[in-house]
Order: sequence, then structure tokens, then C-alpha cells
Amino acid sequence: MFVQSEEQKLDWGDMFFILTQSQHMRKLRYFPNSLCLSGLTIIKLMEKALQMDAGVMAELFEDGIQTMRMNYYPPCPHPEHVIGLTAHSDGGGLTILLQLSEVDRIQIRSENIWVPIKPLPNAFVVNIGDILEILSNGIYRSVEHRSTINATKECLSVATFQNPKQETVIGPNMITPEGPALFRKIVYND
Repeated sequence: MFVQSEEQKLDWGDMFFILTQSQHMRKLRYFPNSLCLSGLTIIKLMEKALQMDAGVMAELFEDGIQTMRMNYYPPCPHPEHVIGLTAHSDGGGLTILLQLSEVDRIQIRSENIWVPIKPLPNAFVVNIGDILEILSNGIYRSVEHRSTINATKECLSVATFQNPKQETVIGPNMITPEGPALFRKIVYND
């Protein structure tokens, strides 16, 4: 990230990415597949809730790309001058987040107000990414969110990103005469 102005809040945190899927790309022989299976299960349940034909969305994600990011946000004596992670929406399909600290640091934007998400012990936060918003033609929405910093407490979280294969063509599936396509088709790796 580049500094663009004196008023700009800078990201305050350390992150570590791991490529976990597809199997031919990863080098971690003993890494468990349970997060990949959890992500695919959630996608299949979304498909069912949308009353889509079985496998329409799931096949786009099977043997797709999965990455994992470990996030460490140290305490900052001046949290008003930094941000943990700048506001964004997830560009992929599905994000499964485990918050390992009980610090309210994730916020979602709702009607132009930042709303804190209170962490629940041993629970996952599941974010819909831009790709699932396109596939559902806007029925499922990708939400803008950010991470904040605490002045006295550190925060640790693990995020897993479930994405389609790179060459996958993505387009809206829930098209009806009353609900025309809201998005154009794209190739995921573009």
C-alpha cells in the first residue's frame, strides 16, 4: 500500500499466506482437507437454498484454488491513526474466518455505518465473496468489511479463501424475465 496523504490510515498488521488447494500446486503433504470440504458443503447448501440444479455452483469450486492467511494485529498505542485491514469486499467465492481473540475488530458496512461483529468463541465467520454474488445474480451479497486495531490487545485470526479454478467463466445463474442479469460474465483469473 502506498501513502497517498497525511490523513490516510495505514494497515497495521502482519499476514502470512499459504496456498492450500489445488492439490497439484501445494507442497504441504500433510495439510488437512477439512476446510476445503467445509467450504464446498456451504456452497452446496447455498445452491440448494437458491433452488439451483445440484452441482451448478459446486463444480466451479471443486479442485479450485484455496488459500489461507494468518493475520496478526498487534496492539497499537494510537489506533485512531491506523487500520488493521483497509475496507474491501472479498474478490473470491467464500471466506471462512476463525477469530482467535475476543477483540471486536471486524466491522461490516451497513447503510454507510460501520457495524462491529462480536466474535463468538469457537465459531466461524463466513463471508460471501464477489464471485458468489455474481453467481447468485445479487441474491447473496458480498459485504464490504474492514479490520480495526485495539490499543491494548493483540488480535489473531485465520482466514481461508475458497475460490473457483482460475480459468472458470463466471456469470449470473439466477436469471428470470423479472430478474435480468445484473453482472456480465468474467473469467476468474482476469
